[in-house]
Amino acid sequence: MKCLFVVPPFAGHVNPTVAVAAELAARGHTVAWCGPPEVRELLPPDAELHACATTPDGGFGALHARWRNLRGVQALRFLVEDVLVPLAATMRPGVDAALAAARPDVVVADQQAFAGALGATLAGLPWATSATTSAEFTRPFEGFPKVHQWVRDRVRALGVEAGLGAGWDPRFSPHLVLIFSTPELAGGADEAPPHHRYVGPAFGARPAPVDFPWERLAADRRRVLVSLGTLNREAGTRFYPAVAEATRALADRVQVVMAVPDTLLSDVPGGCEHVITREFVPQLDLLPHLDAVVTHGGHNTVCEALAFGLPLVVAPIRDDQPLVAQQVVAAGAGVRVRFGRAHVPEIRQAITDVLERPEFREGARRVRDSFAAAGGASSAADALEHLAATP
Repeated sequence: MKCLFVVPPFAGHVNPTVAVAAELAARGHTVAWCGPPEVRELLPPDAELHACATTPDGGFGALHARWRNLRGVQALRFLVEDVLVPLAATMRPGVDAALAAARPDVVVADQQAFAGALGATLAGLPWATSATTSAEFTRPFEGFPKVHQWVRDRVRALGVEAGLGAGWDPRFSPHLVLIFSTPELAGGADEAPPHHRYVGPAFGARPAPVDFPWERLAADRRRVLVSLGTLNREAGTRFYPAVAEATRALADRVQVVMAVPDTLLSDVPGGCEHVITREFVPQLDLLPHLDAVVTHGGHNTVCEALAFGLPLVVAPIRDDQPLVAQQVVAAGAGVRVRFGRAHVPEIRQAITDVLERPEFREGARRVRDSFAAAGGASSAADALEHLAATP
């Protein structure tokens, strides 16, 4: 079997495909990717990439700079109207060329890489959705029918323009939907159709090693990671110093590892020797040495923490993050705080709660066990093999 992964240039969307591809390759299958040139740095060095799409004026960094100051419906509208729909248009020629060159048996299209779904459908190829966040399966717009209709109509218009009809939706394959979560975290299993497979998170090796001062980890204190992911980290101007200040009173028993951009290091208050600040951290390697994680609610960071049974403090910023935070709270695996208005006492209490109250660790471990049972990359590979073998 040859499998082609069509992905956008976002690390959280590419990383799970790396793990699934490694599992497929270990079984003797051939794998390749198709996506914008920026995807290259997220893949293994020897990966086969069919580069497609033109980089927007100023690069994706310019789009990110505009997006990171938006919240709520404005952020969602920008993501759909200014990023994902134009990306589908610019990727289409490259996807068609990749399909012709790679001749895959199965296409795996990321839920935000609409061009992959379009190309596979028009080529008559079986295709699977790679759902790297479970938010789309938990009624994300419940209570906001106009927002739901606008998103649905704008995305489905791509299918109408391609002659696929008004009911065709590039976000949901009719053949196979791989959801990198479990019902214990995401819920929704009772309503899921048979071709929706909750496979749990899939963790692949990161392409570049990250240096870290392991010798500075304190053996006599609880360790807490603070991470706002790769796309939201610059939004932490107020949040990083608030967490540092909140944990100052806990410094005799808590150590904080903070992934903070160099440009914001000066915002971290002085006298916080209990805080290790690094621009980037080797997150997957670090998690086994931690006791809790403070995060914005990015799906990958949340799943990685829960895969190690670590309770969470979640401070959502935008997009699917409030829904992911809601999932964490409902699963009993952590607490939610306000990102923009969280005060030092609130943050201190939240961190204390997840470290000291056993019910949060128990909830995190329940989710961890469900992840292990779901199978991750192995289960995803099983499902793709079955799809390829289905007439």
